[in-house]
Amino acid sequence: MTATAPITRGRQCDTAEIVRACGLIFEPGQVTELRALEATVGGDRFAQTYSGYFNDWDKLATAAASIQTAGNIYIIPNPVNRALLARRVNKIGPAKKSPLTGDKDIERRRWLLIDCDPIRPAGIASTDAEHEAAIDRAQAIAEDLHARGWPDPIIGDSGNGGHLMYRIDLPANDGGIVARILAALQERFGDDNVEIDQTCCNPARPWKLYGTLSGKGDADAAAIGRPQRMARILDPL
Repeated sequence: MTATAPITRGRQCDTAEIVRACGLIFEPGQVTELRALEATVGGDRFAQTYSGYFNDWDKLATAAASIQTAGNIYIIPNPVNRALLARRVNKIGPAKKSPLTGDKDIERRRWLLIDCDPIRPAGIASTDAEHEAAIDRAQAIAEDLHARGWPDPIIGDSGNGGHLMYRIDLPANDGGIVARILAALQERFGDDNVEIDQTCCNPARPWKLYGTLSGKGDADAAAIGRPQRMARILDPL
């Protein structure tokens, strides 16, 4: 499976990929939060967190495209309480002291999120070798689970590692089922090079928005082998 190539510097998002990803992840009418960390929009002098609530994927993609720079841009894959759309309807703005989506705001778990992340110092992009190893690990997990009767997942490239998204149907308070699954996957597939992120167990977990830049580290670090890349869905194409 081919990973994402390093980005052209200055390119922040691919709106067509954003809309495609939203169509695969969200049900019609579902509400999600778009959240951008360390972001600047318009004439901002300083980076800050931006947030907004969406049930229109074209408008979500347009809002993401309005962000000039960002550390990372996220969505909430599990269904958010529809009433939260009223906080900021299909647009983004500075979060400041506004509440963000919490676990209590999730209606139900619709996704099991598996993040295969290369082990490296915090705050930097992965090398090409680390990136490929993490995507290969995600593929190995998908093949193993398929052999055990699991359905096919969405396979994603986070820009630094590999993602798997499995459709599930569990209450938001799942009694620790998702946490135990992630722990078992780490035990079986984690090693000194790639880990299965154990923090992806909470229902309001933010998830990288495919079609946007993974902005960890300095863009100039591409010159020393740690390029920033665009996140995208690898399967289905």
